[in-house]
Amino acid sequence: MGTLGKAFGTSGAFVAGSETLIETLIQQARTYIYTTALSPALAEATRTSLRLLQNGDDRRERLAALIRRFREGAAQLGLQLMASKTPIQPIVVGEAARAVAISEALLQRGILVTAIRPPTVPAGSARLRVTLSAVHGEAQVDRLLDALGEVAA
Repeated sequence: MGTLGKAFGTSGAFVAGSETLIETLIQQARTYIYTTALSPALAEATRTSLRLLQNGDDRRERLAALIRRFREGAAQLGLQLMASKTPIQPIVVGEAARAVAISEALLQRGILVTAIRPPTVPAGSARLRVTLSAVHGEAQVDRLLDALGEVAA
């Protein structure tokens, strides 16, 4: 099973398996029976995403470099990063009010970093969710780090 929402940037999901498994799902899985097919436009968008992913080594390398740059800079600032090699880089700040205040201060500087707080995460572990992408540049990561140094340190 796989979803198409995050990595593909579309929506929907798929199941790959034996003919017996697929036929069983088609005949007996209520969630499949009572759903609708992807629209042709969404199916084509997913195919396009697949082609981009298959040929995206340069984008992945660029993103990995931006993640390293961010993590190194955040560590220099003394920010408490959670373990993550993904484009989502959580910074633990503790109290929900502090996470919201930092998020709002960043937004005033034109930087969108969302505050994640209870009940989504346990009390006392509110965090900022930094989401990087391959279309970000080094200057943008540096600007984020500068802003975090001003408002979160």
